[in-house]
Amino acid sequence: MATRAAWYEAQKEARRITLGTPEGNADLERAIRGAELGPDRPWVLIGGPPCQAYSLVGRSRNRGKAGYKPEEDHRHFLYREYLQIIQKYKPAVFVMENVKGILTSRVGDQHIFHDILEDLASPDVALGKRAKHEYAIHSLASPIAFQGDMSPDDIDAREFVVKAEAYGIPQARHRVILLGIRKDLGAIPEQLQPVANQAHLEEALAGLPELRSDLSRRSEQVAPWHRIVRKHLTELWNETKRRDELALLRAELKNAIDKLADDLGTGDLRLHRSQVDFTPQTPLQYWYHDNNLHVWLNSETRGHMSSDLRRYAFSAAFAKAFEHSPKGHEDFSLLSGLRPEHRNWESGKFADRFRVQMYGRPSTTITSHIAKDGHYFIHPDPSQCRSLTVREAARLQTFPDNYFFQGNRTEQFHQVGNAVPPLLAFKIAEVVATMSLEAVSSGKSLASIVT
Repeated sequence: MATRAAWYEAQKEARRITLGTPEGNADLERAIRGAELGPDRPWVLIGGPPCQAYSLVGRSRNRGKAGYKPEEDHRHFLYREYLQIIQKYKPAVFVMENVKGILTSRVGDQHIFHDILEDLASPDVALGKRAKHEYAIHSLASPIAFQGDMSPDDIDAREFVVKAEAYGIPQARHRVILLGIRKDLGAIPEQLQPVANQAHLEEALAGLPELRSDLSRRSEQVAPWHRIVRKHLTELWNETKRRDELALLRAELKNAIDKLADDLGTGDLRLHRSQVDFTPQTPLQYWYHDNNLHVWLNSETRGHMSSDLRRYAFSAAFAKAFEHSPKGHEDFSLLSGLRPEHRNWESGKFADRFRVQMYGRPSTTITSHIAKDGHYFIHPDPSQCRSLTVREAARLQTFPDNYFFQGNRTEQFHQVGNAVPPLLAFKIAEVVATMSLEAVSSGKSLASIVT
């Protein structure tokens, strides 16, 4: 019964609301009023407008559309839905996150980020109301702040970029994060504190089970998976024997052949943990760990084509040998059977089509594109010869191991890739909480309510 009650409570708390529609706006109004939020009860608003119009990939895609005009793309202005909540309900603090591309996105000759800064600093003025409250827009990465009486040209917008890897996240994820504080509170936040040593892939994935992929085409299953991979590895290894400059690659391929296990599984949605459990050694590993968890959640591998198994084995072995992921058609021309059938492959457009996530350093940015294929997220162990699982991607995003992603695997990857890293969110919350305590001590109470 306790679980059922908690489930119903979560359903009331977590709502799927489409802002900008009459039904969505009315639902939001009821939720905010039900929580009794407003200027007389200090609270914190956290959110961010959709990023498709601001991201570099999205802008490139839009430029390819006939007749596309940025000023007619309503997604550029969805931040105003967020702005209306700020203007109407006056949160004491708000946190807004978006992709780095928002800094250079333009509508006409105007940087959209300049409009966003000015509007967030003076939401009443932006929405044609009589000015009552203004906000100072602070950076979490530097001591700068934008005030309503300033010009956006007076500050370096890049100071609002938070580089997640500098703060203990095992991933190079750069995002614009704005911390707005209502000026009548007079509070000044601290910045996020960089860590002395960056977290890295090996630390993040430590203790997770070794797995193999499945084969995406059943017609290719003429032999067990390990024999197919061994065949590809052996063919690649034989080619390197004629090339002295590939001695390091040859050694890594041989190591993978020797290590290739017959009994690796493909994982499961709930994969039983072994009797010999992993003991956390670092603060990051303790962040993931839950002693009560007896299964690995969301640890299913995806299926790959046999030809991609060859590329993954080569890429991971190459990365271990030469300490960088293979680049484009030049590295993929070293051995036979690696060139994919892509137009423009020789032009370099797909130079990073296959990317190994390297041990000893943070991963590249985990994005929702991981749901489409695993080519950009190849596991660094050649003998596993696969892309990352949902759980491994979630580790790089710093989701604790007890966080369960629902839906099919594509939906799970989308949930992981679109998220703000929870450990980074926690550290931002600590900044806000510390500032709240300072405000309380000065007689200005900040309620610990987050929506």
